[in-house]
Amino acid sequence: MFSAAVVGTGLIGTSIALALRDQGIVPHLVDRDPEAARTAADLGAGVVEFPREPVDLAVLAVPPQHVARVLKEYQLLGLAHDFTDVASVKVRPQREAAELGCDLARFVGGHPMGGREQSGPLAAQRDLFRGRPWVLTPSAVSREAAVSRVGELAELCGAHPVVMTQSDHDRAVALTSHAPHVVATLLAARLLSGDESQLRLSGQGLRDTTRIAGGDPGLWTDILGSNAAAVAEVLADFATDLHTVVEALRDLGTRVPEEPRISTAQLTSALVRGTQGRARIPVPASGGLRLSGATSRG
Repeated sequence: MFSAAVVGTGLIGTSIALALRDQGIVPHLVDRDPEAARTAADLGAGVVEFPREPVDLAVLAVPPQHVARVLKEYQLLGLAHDFTDVASVKVRPQREAAELGCDLARFVGGHPMGGREQSGPLAAQRDLFRGRPWVLTPSAVSREAAVSRVGELAELCGAHPVVMTQSDHDRAVALTSHAPHVVATLLAARLLSGDESQLRLSGQGLRDTTRIAGGDPGLWTDILGSNAAAVAEVLADFATDLHTVVEALRDLGTRVPEEPRISTAQLTSALVRGTQGRARIPVPASGGLRLSGATSRG
Protein backbone atom coordinates (compact mmCIF):
# COMPACT_ATOMS: atom_id res chain seq x y z
CA MET A 1 0.00 0.00 0.00
CA PHE A 2 1.31 3.43 -0.98
CA SER A 3 2.00 5.46 2.17
CA ALA A 4 2.32 9.24 2.31
CA ALA A 5 2.85 12.28 4.46
CA VAL A 6 1.81 15.84 3.64
CA VAL A 7 3.86 18.67 5.12
CA GLY A 8 1.80 21.84 4.96
CA THR A 9 -1.98 21.62 5.21
CA GLY A 10 -3.07 24.65 3.23
CA LEU A 11 -5.19 24.58 0.10
CA ILE A 12 -2.87 22.41 -2.00
CA GLY A 13 -1.62 20.07 0.71
CA THR A 14 -5.09 19.38 2.08
CA SER A 15 -6.51 18.89 -1.43
CA ILE A 16 -3.82 16.29 -2.12
CA ALA A 17 -4.51 14.55 1.18
CA LEU A 18 -8.25 14.45 0.49
CA ALA A 19 -7.64 12.97 -2.95
CA LEU A 20 -5.41 10.29 -1.42
CA ARG A 21 -8.06 9.45 1.17
CA ASP A 22 -10.48 8.78 -1.68
CA GLN A 23 -7.97 6.17 -2.89
CA GLY A 24 -7.87 4.45 0.51
CA ILE A 25 -4.63 6.08 1.64
CA VAL A 26 -4.47 7.83 5.01
CA PRO A 27 -1.76 10.51 4.86
CA HIS A 28 0.16 11.71 7.90
CA LEU A 29 -0.46 15.46 8.25
CA VAL A 30 2.37 17.72 9.43
CA ASP A 31 2.16 21.48 9.80
CA ARG A 32 3.95 24.12 11.88
CA ASP A 33 0.42 25.40 12.65
CA PRO A 34 -1.25 22.62 14.66
CA GLU A 35 -4.68 24.19 14.16
CA ALA A 36 -4.35 23.98 10.37
CA ALA A 37 -3.38 20.31 10.60
CA ARG A 38 -6.31 19.58 12.92
CA THR A 39 -8.68 21.38 10.56
CA ALA A 40 -7.45 19.28 7.66
CA ALA A 41 -7.86 16.12 9.74
CA ASP A 42 -11.39 17.14 10.70
CA LEU A 43 -12.16 17.40 6.99
CA GLY A 44 -11.08 13.77 6.63
CA ALA A 45 -7.70 14.49 5.03
CA GLY A 46 -5.63 12.22 7.26
CA VAL A 47 -4.15 11.86 10.73
CA VAL A 48 -2.13 14.41 12.68
CA GLU A 49 0.84 12.34 13.71
CA PHE A 50 4.42 11.74 12.68
CA PRO A 51 4.80 8.22 11.19
CA ARG A 52 6.62 5.62 13.25
CA GLU A 53 8.62 4.55 10.20
CA PRO A 54 9.39 6.31 6.91
CA VAL A 55 6.47 6.58 4.51
CA ASP A 56 6.93 5.98 0.80
CA LEU A 57 6.55 9.63 -0.20
CA ALA A 58 6.40 12.98 1.58
CA VAL A 59 4.74 15.89 -0.18
CA LEU A 60 6.16 19.28 0.81
CA ALA A 61 3.26 21.69 0.33
CA VAL A 62 5.14 24.83 1.34
CA PRO A 63 5.99 28.10 -0.49
CA PRO A 64 9.01 28.10 -2.84
CA GLN A 65 11.35 29.89 -0.44
CA HIS A 66 10.85 27.19 2.23
CA VAL A 67 11.12 24.03 0.09
CA ALA A 68 14.87 23.44 0.48
CA ARG A 69 14.93 24.05 4.24
CA VAL A 70 11.90 21.84 4.85
CA LEU A 71 13.32 19.12 2.61
CA LYS A 72 16.57 19.12 4.55
CA GLU A 73 14.74 19.06 7.89
CA TYR A 74 12.49 16.12 7.10
CA GLN A 75 15.15 14.11 5.33
CA LEU A 76 17.21 14.32 8.51
CA LEU A 77 14.16 13.27 10.54
CA GLY A 78 13.59 10.26 8.28
CA LEU A 79 10.02 11.18 7.38
CA ALA A 80 9.98 9.39 4.02
CA HIS A 81 11.94 7.32 1.55
CA ASP A 82 11.31 9.87 -1.20
CA PHE A 83 10.21 13.50 -1.34
CA THR A 84 8.46 15.88 -3.69
CA ASP A 85 7.18 19.43 -3.49
CA VAL A 86 4.28 21.29 -5.06
CA ALA A 87 5.77 24.78 -5.39
CA SER A 88 5.03 26.70 -8.59
CA VAL A 89 8.73 27.52 -9.08
CA LYS A 90 11.32 24.80 -9.64
CA VAL A 91 14.78 26.21 -10.40
CA ARG A 92 15.31 28.10 -7.13
CA PRO A 93 14.20 25.30 -4.73
CA GLN A 94 16.37 22.76 -6.56
CA ARG A 95 19.42 25.04 -6.42
CA GLU A 96 18.92 25.84 -2.74
CA ALA A 97 18.39 22.15 -1.90
CA ALA A 98 21.73 21.35 -3.53
CA GLU A 99 23.41 24.14 -1.59
CA LEU A 100 22.02 22.77 1.69
CA GLY A 101 23.33 19.29 0.91
CA CYS A 102 19.94 17.59 0.60
CA ASP A 103 19.81 14.05 -0.79
CA LEU A 104 18.66 14.97 -4.29
CA ALA A 105 18.49 11.33 -5.41
CA ARG A 106 15.38 11.01 -3.24
CA PHE A 107 13.80 14.29 -4.35
CA VAL A 108 11.69 15.01 -7.42
CA GLY A 109 10.26 18.47 -7.95
CA GLY A 110 6.54 18.60 -8.65
CA HIS A 111 3.86 21.11 -9.49
CA PRO A 112 0.17 20.19 -9.79
CA MET A 113 -1.41 22.65 -12.22
CA GLY A 114 -4.51 23.40 -10.20
CA GLY A 115 -5.44 25.93 -7.57
CA ARG A 116 -7.90 28.50 -6.32
CA GLU A 117 -7.72 32.11 -5.29
CA GLN A 118 -8.73 31.09 -1.75
CA SER A 119 -6.21 29.66 0.70
CA GLY A 120 -6.17 27.42 3.76
CA PRO A 121 -7.45 23.91 4.43
CA LEU A 122 -11.11 24.94 4.36
CA ALA A 123 -10.70 25.93 0.70
CA ALA A 124 -9.41 22.47 -0.24
CA GLN A 125 -11.16 20.33 -2.86
CA ARG A 126 -10.58 16.61 -3.32
CA ASP A 127 -10.99 16.91 -7.11
CA LEU A 128 -8.82 20.02 -7.49
CA PHE A 129 -6.28 18.24 -9.73
CA ARG A 130 -8.59 15.90 -11.63
CA GLY A 131 -7.81 16.00 -15.34
CA ARG A 132 -5.03 18.56 -14.84
CA PRO A 133 -1.33 18.30 -15.70
CA TRP A 134 1.02 17.57 -12.81
CA VAL A 135 4.55 18.58 -13.75
CA LEU A 136 7.50 16.48 -12.58
CA THR A 137 10.96 18.03 -12.73
CA PRO A 138 13.44 15.30 -11.78
CA SER A 139 17.10 16.25 -11.64
CA ALA A 140 19.92 14.32 -13.24
CA VAL A 141 20.42 12.40 -9.98
CA SER A 142 16.79 11.67 -9.08
CA ARG A 143 16.39 7.92 -8.72
CA GLU A 144 13.85 6.13 -10.87
CA ALA A 145 11.89 4.87 -7.87
CA ALA A 146 11.35 8.45 -6.69
CA VAL A 147 10.17 9.58 -10.13
CA SER A 148 7.76 6.65 -10.28
CA ARG A 149 6.35 7.43 -6.85
CA VAL A 150 5.68 11.07 -7.72
CA GLY A 151 4.05 9.99 -10.98
CA GLU A 152 1.88 7.58 -9.00
CA LEU A 153 0.94 10.40 -6.61
CA ALA A 154 -0.23 12.53 -9.53
CA GLU A 155 -2.33 9.69 -10.93
CA LEU A 156 -3.86 8.91 -7.54
CA CYS A 157 -4.99 12.56 -7.43
CA GLY A 158 -6.57 12.21 -10.88
CA ALA A 159 -3.90 14.26 -12.64
CA HIS A 160 -1.78 13.62 -15.72
CA PRO A 161 1.98 13.42 -15.01
CA VAL A 162 4.15 15.50 -17.35
CA VAL A 163 7.96 15.64 -17.19
CA MET A 164 9.75 18.94 -17.88
CA THR A 165 13.11 20.45 -17.04
CA GLN A 166 13.08 22.91 -14.16
CA SER A 167 13.93 25.88 -16.39
CA ASP A 168 11.33 24.96 -19.03
CA HIS A 169 8.72 24.71 -16.29
CA ASP A 170 9.58 28.12 -14.84
CA ARG A 171 9.42 29.80 -18.24
CA ALA A 172 6.10 28.11 -18.96
CA VAL A 173 4.42 29.19 -15.73
CA ALA A 174 5.82 32.71 -16.09
CA LEU A 175 3.83 32.97 -19.32
CA THR A 176 0.70 31.06 -18.32
CA SER A 177 0.32 31.82 -14.60
CA HIS A 178 2.71 34.26 -12.96
CA ALA A 179 2.58 37.17 -15.43
CA PRO A 180 -1.22 36.85 -15.80
CA HIS A 181 -1.50 37.12 -12.02
CA VAL A 182 0.44 40.40 -12.06
CA VAL A 183 -1.70 41.77 -14.91
CA ALA A 184 -4.94 40.80 -13.15
CA THR A 185 -3.68 42.33 -9.91
CA LEU A 186 -2.69 45.63 -11.50
CA LEU A 187 -6.03 45.81 -13.28
CA ALA A 188 -7.88 45.15 -10.02
CA ALA A 189 -5.81 47.84 -8.30
CA ARG A 190 -7.21 50.41 -10.76
CA LEU A 191 -10.60 49.88 -9.13
CA LEU A 192 -9.34 51.62 -6.00
CA SER A 193 -9.66 54.91 -7.88
CA GLY A 194 -13.26 54.28 -8.94
CA ASP A 195 -16.22 55.68 -7.04
CA GLU A 196 -19.24 53.64 -5.98
CA SER A 197 -21.38 54.77 -8.91
CA GLN A 198 -18.76 53.44 -11.32
CA LEU A 199 -18.20 50.16 -9.50
CA ARG A 200 -21.94 49.42 -9.53
CA LEU A 201 -21.59 48.92 -13.28
CA SER A 202 -19.10 46.06 -12.85
CA GLY A 203 -20.00 42.99 -14.88
CA GLN A 204 -18.92 39.39 -15.22
CA GLY A 205 -16.10 40.32 -17.58
CA LEU A 206 -14.40 42.36 -14.87
CA ARG A 207 -14.95 39.63 -12.32
CA ASP A 208 -13.44 37.04 -14.68
CA THR A 209 -10.35 39.09 -15.52
CA THR A 210 -9.63 40.02 -11.89
CA ARG A 211 -10.60 36.76 -10.13
CA ILE A 212 -7.05 35.57 -9.53
CA ALA A 213 -6.10 38.93 -8.03
CA GLY A 214 -7.72 37.63 -4.84
CA GLY A 215 -4.71 35.41 -4.11
CA ASP A 216 -2.59 35.73 -0.96
CA PRO A 217 -0.20 38.70 -1.54
CA GLY A 218 2.48 37.22 0.72
CA LEU A 219 2.52 33.90 -1.12
CA TRP A 220 2.53 35.61 -4.50
CA THR A 221 5.40 37.88 -3.49
CA ASP A 222 7.37 34.69 -2.80
CA ILE A 223 6.30 33.03 -6.06
CA LEU A 224 7.04 36.06 -8.24
CA GLY A 225 10.32 36.77 -6.48
CA SER A 226 11.41 33.16 -6.94
CA ASN A 227 10.73 33.30 -10.69
CA ALA A 228 11.56 36.98 -11.14
CA ALA A 229 13.66 36.93 -14.31
CA ALA A 230 11.24 34.81 -16.33
CA VAL A 231 8.22 36.83 -15.19
CA ALA A 232 9.97 40.13 -15.91
CA GLU A 233 10.71 38.99 -19.46
CA VAL A 234 7.03 38.24 -20.16
CA LEU A 235 5.87 41.48 -18.55
CA ALA A 236 8.42 43.54 -20.51
CA ASP A 237 6.91 42.30 -23.78
CA PHE A 238 3.43 42.93 -22.38
CA ALA A 239 4.45 46.47 -21.42
CA THR A 240 5.63 47.13 -24.98
CA ASP A 241 2.28 46.02 -26.39
CA LEU A 242 0.41 48.02 -23.76
CA HIS A 243 2.41 51.15 -24.61
CA THR A 244 1.51 50.74 -28.29
CA VAL A 245 -2.20 50.47 -27.43
CA VAL A 246 -2.06 53.48 -25.08
CA GLU A 247 -0.43 55.65 -27.73
CA ALA A 248 -2.93 54.47 -30.34
CA LEU A 249 -5.85 55.34 -28.08
CA ARG A 250 -4.41 58.75 -27.29
CA ASP A 251 -4.00 59.40 -30.98
CA LEU A 252 -7.55 58.29 -31.70
CA GLY A 253 -8.81 60.61 -28.99
CA THR A 254 -7.18 63.70 -30.48
CA ARG A 255 -7.43 63.36 -34.28
CA VAL A 256 -10.44 64.38 -36.37
CA PRO A 257 -12.61 61.47 -37.60
CA GLU A 258 -11.95 62.09 -41.30
CA GLU A 259 -8.18 61.59 -41.05
CA PRO A 260 -6.74 58.17 -41.88
CA ARG A 261 -5.56 56.48 -38.76
CA ILE A 262 -2.61 54.17 -38.42
CA SER A 263 -3.64 53.99 -34.79
CA THR A 264 -6.88 52.25 -35.73
CA ALA A 265 -4.89 49.49 -37.42
CA GLN A 266 -2.62 49.18 -34.41
CA LEU A 267 -5.58 48.84 -32.06
CA THR A 268 -7.30 46.30 -34.30
CA SER A 269 -4.06 44.32 -34.58
CA ALA A 270 -3.74 44.14 -30.80
CA LEU A 271 -7.32 42.90 -30.46
CA VAL A 272 -6.91 40.32 -33.22
CA ARG A 273 -3.69 38.98 -31.69
CA GLY A 274 -5.53 38.67 -28.39
CA THR A 275 -8.28 36.50 -29.88
CA GLN A 276 -5.65 34.41 -31.66
CA GLY A 277 -3.67 33.94 -28.47
CA ARG A 278 -6.70 32.93 -26.45
CA ALA A 279 -7.60 30.34 -29.09
CA ARG A 280 -4.28 28.61 -28.35
CA ILE A 281 -5.24 27.78 -24.76
CA PRO A 282 -5.81 24.00 -24.66
CA VAL A 283 -9.32 22.81 -23.91
CA PRO A 284 -9.57 20.44 -20.93
CA ALA A 285 -10.21 16.86 -21.99
CA SER A 286 -10.91 13.61 -20.18
CA GLY A 287 -7.25 12.66 -20.33
CA GLY A 288 -6.08 15.97 -18.91
CA LEU A 289 -4.03 18.73 -20.50
CA ARG A 290 -0.64 18.06 -22.01
CA LEU A 291 1.97 20.78 -21.91
CA SER A 292 3.43 21.62 -25.29
CA GLY A 293 6.94 20.27 -25.72
CA ALA A 294 6.75 18.11 -22.61
CA THR A 295 7.15 14.35 -22.39
CA SER A 296 4.54 12.51 -20.36
CA ARG A 297 5.78 9.95 -17.92
CA GLY A 298 3.88 7.75 -15.51
